Amino acid sequence: MSKTTVIAFANNKGGSGKTTTCSNVGCAMAMLGKKVLLIDGDMQLNLTISFFDEEKAYEYAQGEKNIYRAIKDERDLSDYVVETGIEGLDIIPSTSLMSSIEFDLFAKWQRESVLKKCLERVRARGYYDYILIDSPPTLGGWVMNIMCASDYVVIPVEASPWGLFGLANMFEFCNQAKNIAPKLEVLGIAITKADERKKYFHQTLETLKEMEGARLFENYVRVDSAIEWSQDNSKPVVAFKKNSRSAKEYMNLTKEIMQYGNR
Repeated sequence: MSKTTVIAFANNKGGSGKTTTCSNVGCAMAMLGKKVLLIDGDMQLNLTISFFDEEKAYEYAQGEKNIYRAIKDERDLSDYVVETGIEGLDIIPSTSLMSSIEFDLFAKWQRESVLKKCLERVRARGYYDYILIDSPPTLGGWVMNIMCASDYVVIPVEASPWGLFGLANMFEFCNQAKNIAPKLEVLGIAITKADERKKYFHQTLETLKEMEGARLFENYVRVDSAIEWSQDNSKPVVAFKKNSRSAKEYMNLTKEIMQYGNR
């Protein structure tokens, strides 16, 4: 029985490329022969729509096969898994009902550990090599749940003047989570939407390199229209256009994440 590693993709700033990174890393892992479960923890459903058209995504959102139903009823997540159509890659969809998850968690016993408990049987089975969780761009009780259920956190950061905004708060939040889940580690910072022609990209790179206690992944993902086309076709770019620059960059980033993210 293999050990399952849980990685959260989180950043309290929207537009960081968090969902795109989570979907492509998960898909790349599956293409590399790993068994992967994705969990869409964001009410915007973007991770779900990365694999299904809107009609199918909303069918899951309005039905019983979504993360909200599992968390609200504190059920084993095994019953909420659906196939993505990509070999080795499954997902637990989201729903707009996640907008009320903070209220639902507030009244629960040990509310910071609800997701961790719901994941216990899935992890114990050892079927999945990796479980990747896409977080909403907030720092509340639900994201604390995600942190406490995870082994590692990957923080995608947009290579822009505003990309570093709030990063200090993100690290402070991770440290707070470690008080509850001492084994949690920030695996690294992944730069997204990079444009090497722009001066601010190099400024962002230097700033992140100088940060103490945070690994900066060597592989970053540049701006590429192939990513937008892949999103429009409800597929990660590593599956939609394998030979594109961004697909190769996500594959290299995935290998680097796998290199460091094994306990």
